[in-house]
Amino acid sequence: MSQSSLNPPPLRWQFAHMVKPYWNSERKWLVRGAVGMLLLLTLGQVGLAIWTSYWHRELFDALEARSLNTLLLQIATFALIFALTMLVTALHLHVKRWLQLDWRQWLTLHLLDHWLARAHHYKLQFTSGEHDNPDGRIAEDIRIATENAINLAHSLVFSLLILGTFVDILFKLSGSLALPGTDIVIPGFLVLLAFLYAGGGSVLGLLLGRPLTKSTNRLQTVEANLRFGLARARENSESIALMHGEGIERDYAGRLFADVGHGWNRQTIGYLGIVSFSAGYGALLPVFPILVAAPQYISGAMTLGVLMQAAQAFQRLTSALSWPIDNLGELAKCKASADRVASLHNDMLQLEERERQPVEHRIELGHGRANELVFRDLCLASPDGEILVERLNATIHRGERVLIAGDPAVTIGLFKAVAGLWPWGNGQILLPDDAGVVFLSQHPFLPDGSLESVLSYPREPNHFSRAELHHALECAGVAWLAPRLAETDSWSRVLPLRAQQCLAIARLILHQPPWVFLEEATDAFDPKGEDYMLEMLCRELPDSTLLTISFHAGLEHHHTRKLILNRQAEPRFLACASELCALRKG
Repeated sequence: MSQSSLNPPPLRWQFAHMVKPYWNSERKWLVRGAVGMLLLLTLGQVGLAIWTSYWHRELFDALEARSLNTLLLQIATFALIFALTMLVTALHLHVKRWLQLDWRQWLTLHLLDHWLARAHHYKLQFTSGEHDNPDGRIAEDIRIATENAINLAHSLVFSLLILGTFVDILFKLSGSLALPGTDIVIPGFLVLLAFLYAGGGSVLGLLLGRPLTKSTNRLQTVEANLRFGLARARENSESIALMHGEGIERDYAGRLFADVGHGWNRQTIGYLGIVSFSAGYGALLPVFPILVAAPQYISGAMTLGVLMQAAQAFQRLTSALSWPIDNLGELAKCKASADRVASLHNDMLQLEERERQPVEHRIELGHGRANELVFRDLCLASPDGEILVERLNATIHRGERVLIAGDPAVTIGLFKAVAGLWPWGNGQILLPDDAGVVFLSQHPFLPDGSLESVLSYPREPNHFSRAELHHALECAGVAWLAPRLAETDSWSRVLPLRAQQCLAIARLILHQPPWVFLEEATDAFDPKGEDYMLEMLCRELPDSTLLTISFHAGLEHHHTRKLILNRQAEPRFLACASELCALRKG
């Protein structure tokens, strides 16, 4: 094992490595052009801030001199500054948001290419690592990471430019301060005061913000518990209604909200210190430099314009110096989201790497001869290495009807192994080389959308004619749904399981697959209905191979062969079950 695998780099560096191709992609000049435009517009914002600073100086000097002509000139100058500020801000916002969306789109598609490839979205459930809620990481954490990273980068560059320019401005404006009773002279004393003011405010802000951070984390936890509890009630609404459990669910939700209330009150207490300090800090900021520099103005060393320009430069400088504290929350949020995205990406890369490496205790899935499905010395094991069945050898030819019965854990394991979703065990599964295998599970997938799109899935909705759709629905015994072909609904929720299984069988009739693997796909029917469905499938798919997993009696006459797969009588484990640790959920 390499040293890098023993000591992987921090997630933030993994995230940086992951997004590096975006900045060097085929569209790199467009992306770099947007970044360059963003930098130029940021320089424009800084230039306007400097111009505004000197405009304040001229304005107050005009007021002090009571010069109407100069005042009118400053009003016209401000109108120009105002117009340019609006233009630069609008252009900057447009370019920044384009870059944020483009980067987010690239990163989202990049992760989807890994997550939705070769059943990784399923296999990740059984692998160790930090990748819970991958859908949330792709949808939300990518958004936070990309948006906040660009926002923070812009504000940091802006603050650094402001710091570099206004240090010089304030140093020149503040002059020198002689400490009373000493010969010590402090040149540019307002610059030193700005650093002390910002530093002291940052330290106090950190100290006062600790209780708020803890209470906010606690509140986020109980808020998540409330959302989960309500989502659970929504997902199980039918069962709750049948059992009249609304009262229990209401009391449970009430207790969850009570926890939210306690968390809210604790956060309120945490807010008191930091909000009070922030209010005082912000209120003192525009006044403090004026009070400090007022003696020089009174002595005639400063004009009113210089005094007001120095006060504004002081505010700009302290705001730039306070960037780490002002953005502490956003930095933490950005880092957390970037780490979550990098962790998911890293776990998917490790999964892909393990799939490429030969592992003794993993089922080998490949392609063999045309018109044959072959199980060669197949051993099925559970994720922890317990052997379910071993030395399974069988060849199934095109057009056969095979009933698979026995222990549910073994039969369903075989179903998933043929689909490439069950790597635990060893031996070979050779798929037919002429066509793929269509798998129909007990709970079929019915995507939201029109009924026509459900039947056509995964093809486009207009792939089949209306006559073909009507025929399929009639064969599956759900002709009553034909008038609703153009209707859009959440069919997996509004239809009972039997109707869902009928739609899945109608989809088989439409697509005419050469190989069909059914996993209790008709168990919602009564015996008579199940007989009808199997007879109809044999009639409508005369050249297709049917492999049926079912535990209902009386189905043998619909099949030409029967495989009985029973579990091992005594528990035994693979010789090197520890190798499976990398393939199962930790």
